[in-house]
Amino acid sequence: MRGLFHEPMGVDFSTTFAAGLRARLNGQPPEAMARVTLLVNTTRMARRIEAALAASGATLLPRIGLVSDLAPLLPPGDAPVAGIAPLALRLRLTRLVARLLTSDPSLAPPSAAFDLASSLTLLLAEMQEEGMDADALTRIETGDLSIHWQRTLQFLTIATDWLTEDGTLTPAGAQALSLDRLLQHWTERPPADPVIVAGSTASRAPTRRLIGAVLGLPQGAVVLPGLDTDMPDDAWASLTDPDGPGQQDHPQYRHAALLTSLTKTRAQTPRWGDGAPAAPHRNRLISLALRPAPATDAWRAEGPDLDGIAEACAGVTLLTAPSPGAEAAAIATGLRAALDQGRTAALITPDRTLSRQVAAQLDRWGIVPDDSAGRPLNQSAPGRLLLHSAEMRGQPVESEALTILLKHPLTHVGGDRPAHLIRTRELEVKLLRGRPLAFPTRAALDHWLTDRKVPQAYDDWTLWLSDLLDAIPAQAALAPLATHVVSHLSLIEMLAKGTGGDTGTLWTDTAGHEVRRVLDRLSQAAPERGDELITARDYARILGALLSAEEVRDPFSPHPEVMIWGALEARVRTADLVILGGLNDDVWPGQPTPDPWLNRTMRRDAGLRLPDRSIGLSAHDFQQAAAGPEIWLSRASRTSEADTVPSRWLNRIDGLLTGIGPQGDAALNAMRARGDRWLSLAAQLDKPAKRIEPAPRPAPQLPPSVALDKLSVTAIETLIRDPYSIYARQILRLKAIPPLRQGPDARVRGQAVHDAMERFAQAVPGPLPEDAPAQMRQALEEALALWTPWPGPRRLWLGKFDRIAADLIAAETTRRTLGRPTFVERGGALRFDDPPFTLTARADRIDDRGHTVAIYDYKTGPAPSKKQQTHFAKQLLLEALMVTEGAFPDIPQRQVEEIRYLSLGAKYAEAAPDDFGPDLIAATRTELLTLIRAYADGQPLRARLAPDLLTYASDYDQLSRFGEWSDTDGATTIPVGGE
Repeated sequence: MRGLFHEPMGVDFSTTFAAGLRARLNGQPPEAMARVTLLVNTTRMARRIEAALAASGATLLPRIGLVSDLAPLLPPGDAPVAGIAPLALRLRLTRLVARLLTSDPSLAPPSAAFDLASSLTLLLAEMQEEGMDADALTRIETGDLSIHWQRTLQFLTIATDWLTEDGTLTPAGAQALSLDRLLQHWTERPPADPVIVAGSTASRAPTRRLIGAVLGLPQGAVVLPGLDTDMPDDAWASLTDPDGPGQQDHPQYRHAALLTSLTKTRAQTPRWGDGAPAAPHRNRLISLALRPAPATDAWRAEGPDLDGIAEACAGVTLLTAPSPGAEAAAIATGLRAALDQGRTAALITPDRTLSRQVAAQLDRWGIVPDDSAGRPLNQSAPGRLLLHSAEMRGQPVESEALTILLKHPLTHVGGDRPAHLIRTRELEVKLLRGRPLAFPTRAALDHWLTDRKVPQAYDDWTLWLSDLLDAIPAQAALAPLATHVVSHLSLIEMLAKGTGGDTGTLWTDTAGHEVRRVLDRLSQAAPERGDELITARDYARILGALLSAEEVRDPFSPHPEVMIWGALEARVRTADLVILGGLNDDVWPGQPTPDPWLNRTMRRDAGLRLPDRSIGLSAHDFQQAAAGPEIWLSRASRTSEADTVPSRWLNRIDGLLTGIGPQGDAALNAMRARGDRWLSLAAQLDKPAKRIEPAPRPAPQLPPSVALDKLSVTAIETLIRDPYSIYARQILRLKAIPPLRQGPDARVRGQAVHDAMERFAQAVPGPLPEDAPAQMRQALEEALALWTPWPGPRRLWLGKFDRIAADLIAAETTRRTLGRPTFVERGGALRFDDPPFTLTARADRIDDRGHTVAIYDYKTGPAPSKKQQTHFAKQLLLEALMVTEGAFPDIPQRQVEEIRYLSLGAKYAEAAPDDFGPDLIAATRTELLTLIRAYADGQPLRARLAPDLLTYASDYDQLSRFGEWSDTDGATTIPVGGE
């Protein structure tokens, strides 16, 4: 059993290894299997090998461990124990990095301290793994580097010295010490039983040391996965040529480097098992396609002589989708078809967005795939609750955020959840949206409860909500990390308990248990961050980083024959159909993780791993996955933002087949045709069974029993421009729900300005005093404080007012010489008998000029032009009509001398219609009654009859199916109801 072995591309490594192990122990007693010590690289491979051994009959299992966790192999009491937990070390380094950022703010913002400390933790662990001596950093030449890298190198030197002087055994140090002690133990007392390292690519220095030691044991064996035996010896030797450029991004580089360090050749590395590769012709094709860049000239020499092109490509589908959504639909269709044929199928991709899209597509058939990666913990229900509440802490509560929080499935689970949802809906519709209310508080809730026809007393739910509205902003905005954790946990449990006495299912399910474990770890490690004050937002970032790094699997049973794997799974097992998805550059392979501490040159000089290593590992995963019986190579040619670049491996395969000649072109076209077929099939799933005709432009026609009997003066313009909106609002009684996400829009500004002008008119009813500008500004400040709770827009609008204040005061002085603003925000109604109709209005301002009056309307935007007032904007003309006919209860019937729009926007302006007088008022009366009579006689209420702008948007566009028709289409009369 002793020696170095390999398994080629295209075999199920776990199954073949298990079969080879059984064969080597054949004839020995059952306990021989239990004496074997097996070291693998992942727990997934360990479970897979256990399943493969059990599948071939009852057996004892070997002792299986991880190459990254050797402590269990040491004698009792010899295993080193780290003196600090990984998270505690990150927080300790965060404190150090925070001091660096304080002393040199140009490096990064203070909020980046935790992320920088996380990357620093990984770098220090790598330095220990690679056995880098303490003086390596001082030997890095920085003369040609920018000042940034010189500063980071200086800090790294300080950090490593600090870590050494501290003397605390780190987790990486404990692993390194475990390896040293194990190798020493094996040297003194070599184990007589078999020790096997299986499935590792030896990409890390400790693993290479372990492999060397295992090969020196009496029954030590190493089995390499996915060794390329088709590459010629000269190309193989170029991978590790010391005088060459180095090929760390090649999939076989790590195998080549290991064999070179062991002075072994591939010919001296026999097979472990006897399983046949699934597609040997394809192995040779991909091996040639992935040759190192300096050796791709071999394509010309070896490509035309490559045999079995048709066989190599027969099981390959090349799918290039127009979008990620189309790619996911096609992949799901292929997985479903394979399942229908009784085959196993797997999607392999590092793109978690694509895997979630595919899982969503499979849901149409009720298929839940076996996703090996699970779901990020920050996307679970308890994870979302923690992050959302963390982002709200220590600041005023916003309506949208509060609604999301109250509707969260874990909020109020300790109390009466159905009743809570009913109350939450009422709160949202009647208070948060109805007022509207941007920043709800206890005082606002109290006012809402008491300011109604039947005041509502506080009950358990409203008391709980009031306490919650107090508790969220009362959370410390600036506190030590440990304080943040404790107070946040208290808030979370308050949310979950509701009016009940316990937290319900908050911590009891799988995701809740994992989230609580993260919180407990953070609570235990928080003292390492010290007593330094951090913001609540920085705490939320730390919590988000910790939750996003964890995963949780859903507790229900997935389908066993449809799987979604990460790239590492390609080393462990295979399936009848393997789909390699997301094959775009920057996705597969992804970009190497940026290192903010050492650039590429500095890493090379220090003897650390180069960024190319991660690309080489991804390439090896790709080469193994592409060796399955049937494979798809899938990508999307465009994202929602830009065109994509095919993966370099796809480009190589495409280039090789294109250059081979007619045989390669035929194979490539067949691969693409198969992909196009699946794209077409997937598109058929969303295609309706029959064509649905677009909706016509609606023009409802009211029956004689239904009439427009009451409208406001502002609604008349809507009736002229968009009659359908009046139909929807007045006849169907439909009203748009105000938005939950509220901001300082034109509506809010209009309310504030109208309120301010009303306050000023009431405070200064007569001629303007000298301090009129100050009083007007004070009125605006008071109105903005009431209507606009956002400080930034308040200051901006005050600044705009200051620019027009002089012109406004001058014009107002002239108006006050003619009359006084006696009537402000007054309502009235004018009743007509033929046709029966009531016109209502709420006038902004009516000035008393003795025997006449003047009517003014404030606009925060542009005032209507004279042509608009003639044909559409009839508001002031209709108010003048109402005054002349005595429609306002407290305003005597008088003649109207003047009507005018006052624009208080970016600049002060006034607008009035031409030829205003009794004749124009009489004409307006006639036009109004003609318009109302026309609709009473059956004229259809056409949608978007005369919109003022191409960008005009109605609250009822969706109801009228606007978009299926345009403003240039003719309208279709639709009779409504009956007698």
